[in-house]
Amino acid sequence: MSSWKNLLLKIGDNCPEYGNSDDLKDHIETCFGVIRRELEHSSDDVPHYIINCAEQIPHKIPLYGTLVGLLNLENEDFVKKVVETTQRKFQDALDSGNCDRIRILMRFLTVMMCSKILQPGSLVVVFETLLSSAATTVDEDKGNPSWQARADFYVTCILSCLPWGGAELIEQVPEEIERVMAGLEAYLSIRRHTSDTGLSFFEEDDESGKGLVEKDFLEDLWHRVQALSSNGWKLDSVPRPHLSFEAQLVSGKSHEFGPISCPEQPDVPTAVSGITHGKQKHDAELKYPQRIRRLNIFPASKSEVDMQPIDRFILEEYLLDVLLFFNGCRKECAFYMVNLPVPFRYEYLMAETIFSQLLLLPQPPFKPIYYTLVIMDLCKALPGAFPAVVAGAVRALFEKIADLDMECRIRFILWFSHHLSNFQFIWPWEEWAYVLDLPKWAPQRVFVQEVLEREVRLSYWDKVKQSIENAPALEELLPPKGGPNFKYSMEDGRERSEEHALSAELTNKVKGRQTAREIIVWVEESVYPIHGLGVTIKVVVQTLLDIGSKSFTHLITVLERYGQVISKICPDHDKQLMLIEEVSLFWKNNTQNAAISIDRMMGYRLISNLAIVRWVFSPENIDQFHTSDRPWEVLRNAVSKTYNRICDLRKEIISLKKGVTLAEEAAAKAKAELEAAESKLSLVDGEPVLGGNPARLSRLKLHAEKAKNEEISAKESLEAKEALFARAVEENEALYLSLYRNFSNVLMERLPDASRAGTLQDLKSTHADAMAVDLEEPSAMELDNENGRPKKSQSNGGSSGNVYNIGEKEQWCLSTLGYVKAFSRQYASEIWPHMEKLDAEVLSEDTHPLFRRAVYSGLHRPIN
Repeated sequence: MSSWKNLLLKIGDNCPEYGNSDDLKDHIETCFGVIRRELEHSSDDVPHYIINCAEQIPHKIPLYGTLVGLLNLENEDFVKKVVETTQRKFQDALDSGNCDRIRILMRFLTVMMCSKILQPGSLVVVFETLLSSAATTVDEDKGNPSWQARADFYVTCILSCLPWGGAELIEQVPEEIERVMAGLEAYLSIRRHTSDTGLSFFEEDDESGKGLVEKDFLEDLWHRVQALSSNGWKLDSVPRPHLSFEAQLVSGKSHEFGPISCPEQPDVPTAVSGITHGKQKHDAELKYPQRIRRLNIFPASKSEVDMQPIDRFILEEYLLDVLLFFNGCRKECAFYMVNLPVPFRYEYLMAETIFSQLLLLPQPPFKPIYYTLVIMDLCKALPGAFPAVVAGAVRALFEKIADLDMECRIRFILWFSHHLSNFQFIWPWEEWAYVLDLPKWAPQRVFVQEVLEREVRLSYWDKVKQSIENAPALEELLPPKGGPNFKYSMEDGRERSEEHALSAELTNKVKGRQTAREIIVWVEESVYPIHGLGVTIKVVVQTLLDIGSKSFTHLITVLERYGQVISKICPDHDKQLMLIEEVSLFWKNNTQNAAISIDRMMGYRLISNLAIVRWVFSPENIDQFHTSDRPWEVLRNAVSKTYNRICDLRKEIISLKKGVTLAEEAAAKAKAELEAAESKLSLVDGEPVLGGNPARLSRLKLHAEKAKNEEISAKESLEAKEALFARAVEENEALYLSLYRNFSNVLMERLPDASRAGTLQDLKSTHADAMAVDLEEPSAMELDNENGRPKKSQSNGGSSGNVYNIGEKEQWCLSTLGYVKAFSRQYASEIWPHMEKLDAEVLSEDTHPLFRRAVYSGLHRPIN
C-alpha cells in the first residue's frame, strides 16, 4: 500500500507510522505534509480515497475534515473536487436509500463546515431539504404516513449531526439553526409515536405497553440533543481537532454545496385498508430500519458512568459503525472498538451494544457468528475487564430468560454455547444447578438443557460432561449419549426377524451398487405386496439411513443415489409423514442429525414442507413445544428453506429480465444493421444492385437470426422461471395457511377462555391464582440465597427451591405464542401478500385474542 494511503488509514492510531504518538495535531500535520506532496502526482486518486476513508472509518471523520480543511488553504480546486464528489455520492445515496452512506456523509459535511470548507448556510439547506421531505411524508393530507420510517430516518440524520457541529452552527448562523430546531420540534409534534411492539427484547415490554408510554428512539435522541444544547454544545466524546488549526482554517475559502433533492414518496394505495397500510409500513421499515434498540442489561450507574446523555448515543454510533465497516476484519474490529476517541471507560455499554445487535429483531445486521467472534476477540483484547462484563450480561439475561422473546432466546442459546466452546466450556455451572429443582418446563431449566445440547454438537458428550463436574447433577439435562437407533441392528443380539432379513438384503443390494430402478422393482415385487406399506417404509428408510449414518457425506451420497426409491414409496403427504416419523425414530438420540436428515430430504424434494408442518404438529411433538427445541428446529429449517427458494427465484427473475432487455436491444440492433445493408445500392458488374455485398449480407443475416434466437431463448427462460415463481407463491400461501391453522387449532384447545386470559399477564396468573391458598404459607422465594443469587420473581422463572409459579399448560401456551410471534416476524415479507386470506380463513373474529395478538405483533401490525 502507498505510504500516503497508509497514513490516511492509520491517522489517529497509536502506531509506528506516526511514531507511536497520540497527539492528533502531530498526526494531522504529518499526514497533511505527505498528502500535499502526493497531490502533485496523483490528484485524481486522493479525493476519492479520503472520502472512502471517511465513509468506512467514520469515528475518524473529524480528523479527515481537518486534513481537508488544511489542504483547502493551498489547493482550492482539489477541495472543490472533494465537495463535488461528496455531493454526487450523497445524492446517489438519497436516490437509492443507502441509509449508512446518507448518515455518514452528512456527518462528513458537518465536519467540513467546522473546518471552513463548506458554508454553514449550505449545511442548513441540506438539513431543511430533508426536514421538508420528512414533514411532507407524515402529513395526512399531502403525504403518505405509511412511510414515516423514512421521514424519521431523515430527522435522525439531522439530529445526529449536531454533536459534531452544533457549536459552530449556533455561533455562525444562529437564526438559521434555531429555525431548523423549531422545524425539528414541529415535526416531532405531528409524527406518530412509534411503538416497539413485536420488536421488544422482552415480552413484558410488549405486554405492559412500555413502547406506547416511553419515548421512542427519535424522541429520546431529541431530548439528548436538547440537553446538549442546554449545556452549550460542550462534550468530550467528539474530537475537535480543527480547533488546533482554527487560526489557519479561518482564511480558507468556503465552498458551496450543490443542490440535493429527496426521492418522491411512494404513492398512497388507491384502496386504503389496514392491510395495504401495514404492507407499505413494513416495506418502509425494511428499507429504513431503526439502527439500534437499546438492551438495558446493566444499571445506568455502570453503563453510563461519567457520561452526559448525548455521550451514550455518540458511543453507540462509534460502536455500530465499527461493527458495520469492519465486519470482514474481526481483528481490526476489536482493535477499533477498544480504542475509540472517548475519555471514559465503556466496557459495559460496549457489551450492551453488541448484545443489542446480536438479539436485534427482526434480524441482526450480520450473521450471529460475527458477534460471537467479536465478543471472543474483545475478551482476549481486554482480559482484565471484558470477560467479567460478558459473564455479568449472561447472568442478567438468564435471570430474565422467561420474559426474553423466543427468537432472542434461541439466538442467546446458540451464541452462549458457541462462546463457551471457544473458552474450553468453562462456566460456573454450580450457580445454575438449582434449575434441577424447577419443573421440566421452567424456562431457566430449558435454557440450560438446550445450551448443553448445543455444546455436545460442538464437541462431544464426554467433554461436556467433564465441563459440568462442579455440578454433576446437571448430567440429567445432557442429551442422550448414543448414535443411531437402527431397528434392524444385529449387534445387540436381537432375535432375527423377517424384517431383519429384508434390511440385510437391501444393504447387500446397495453395497452391490444396484441401481435405484433395480431396488424399486425389488420393493414393488418382493416387499410391498407381501409386507405392506408400513414395513416397506420402515425397512427402506431405516436401512438407507443406517448406510448413510457414518457421516454427512454418506447421507448425501445415499439420498442422491437412492432418493428415487424413497420418493416412489412416499409420494404423498400421508406417506411422507410416516417417512419423517421413521427419520425421527432413527435419530431419536441425536437432534442435530434428525434435523439435518429431514432438511436434506426436503432439499431433494423427498419431503414437502406441508408434510413437515403436519409432523411438527403431531401429538408427540406438540407435547414438547415448551420443553425442547427439537420440533421447532425442524420447522424453522423447513420454513427457511421455502423462504430462501422464493427469494432465489425473485433474484433469478430480475437477472433474466435484464438479460431479456439486453437480448431485445441486441436483436433490434442486428435487425437494423441488416435492413440498412439491404437498402443500400451497390454496383455489381457495372449494374446498380439493391443489397450491397452478398458476403456481408449473409453475415448480417446470420447475426440477426442468432440475435433473434437468443432473444426468444431469453424470453422462454424468463417465462419458465416466472411459472416456477407463480407455483412457489402458491406453495408459500399453502404453507402459511397450514402453519397458522395448526397454530390456531392447538392453541384454541389449550388456551383458557378469552374472558379469563385476554393478556399474557392474565395467562401467567391463571395457575398462580389456583395455587393462592398454598402460597399463603411462607414461600422459599422470600429467603435470601446463600450463594448471593438475587431473589427470583414469578415471571423470570427462577427459584430458591422447586417453586415456579407458572403451570405446565400455561407455559406451553406462552412458549407456543412466542413461536407464533417469532415466525410471523421473521417471514413477514412473505406473509403480508397473503394477509387477506389469512385474515379471512384463520384470524377471524372467533380466533382467540392472544393468538391474533401474537400474529399481529410479529407483523408489527396494529391490534385494532
